[in-house]
Amino acid sequence: MILPIVAYGAAVLRKQAKDITPEYPGLKLLIEDMWETMYESNGVGLAAPQINKDIRLFVIDSNQIFENMEADDPDKNKYKDAPGTKKVFINAHIKELKGEEWAYNEGCLSIPKIREDVWRQETVVLEYQDENFVSHTESFTGITARVILHEYDHIEGKLFIDYLKPLKKKLIQGKLNDISKGKTKVDYKMAFIK
Repeated sequence: MILPIVAYGAAVLRKQAKDITPEYPGLKLLIEDMWETMYESNGVGLAAPQINKDIRLFVIDSNQIFENMEADDPDKNKYKDAPGTKKVFINAHIKELKGEEWAYNEGCLSIPKIREDVWRQETVVLEYQDENFVSHTESFTGITARVILHEYDHIEGKLFIDYLKPLKKKLIQGKLNDISKGKTKVDYKMAFIK
C-alpha cells in the first residue's frame, strides 16, 4: 500500500525516533509499504518518520541513482560504491564517520521542490539490524553513505536543510512555509500535519 509522505512542518520529522523489537506490530507489511511508497514517489530512501512513525527504521536503494545516470555521465564511474545498495535498516546507530567532507545536491520527499548542496563525510560505519533482526556493523561510502546519512538524520529528527547556512535557509523560508501549509503540488501522496 502506498502511504502518504509527511510534509515539512510535521512534529514527527523533528522527533528522535525509538528503537523497536521484532514484536513491533505489522513490521513486515510496514517495510513492504515503505518500499512501495519510496518507489512510487521516485525516492532513493525513506525513513519511518516520513510516514508518521517515530521508529528507527529506514530503507534505501542507492542503485536507483546509478541507474538514472546516463551511460556517458562522467559521475557514473566516479563513485566507489557503484552500482549501489538496497537495504533495510532497523535500530541504526552511527559508530564512526570518516573521510573528507564533500558536497552533493540533496532533496527530500518531505520537502518537495527544494534541492541544495549538503556537505557530508564520505564514509559511515553503521551498527544496525536488518529486516530479520540480524545485527550488522558495516561501512558504507560514496553515494550510498550519503543516502544512509540523509535517512539516518530523519530518525534523529534532523532534515537536510539544517545543514544550510542561515542566509540560504532564509532565502528558502517562504517555500518551506508553503510546504507546511500544503501549498505545494507533487505527483505522490502527501500528508500535511502538525
